[in-house]
Amino acid sequence: MNALAKTAAAGLLLASSGFAAAQEPPSVAKDLTTVITLLGLPCGEVVKVEPKGENDNVATCKDGHRYRVYVNADGRVVAEKG
Repeated sequence: MNALAKTAAAGLLLASSGFAAAQEPPSVAKDLTTVITLLGLPCGEVVKVEPKGENDNVATCKDGHRYRVYVNADGRVVAEKG
């Protein structure tokens, strides 16, 4: 992934993380869909978001895939299958 895509993914994830304590608005699911797509992973559309912490969410996709999407210690956005 190029630097621009990584920056965009990090920005989207950080922007969406402010809603972790409240009910997730639809824009968070859209942001995570974009992040997962930019990382080149199959998803289609995120239909459920489970906040795990700041900058840390579990996204469930319409196609059944689940990913933990978070910012690692190096400041990179990571999506792990789970």
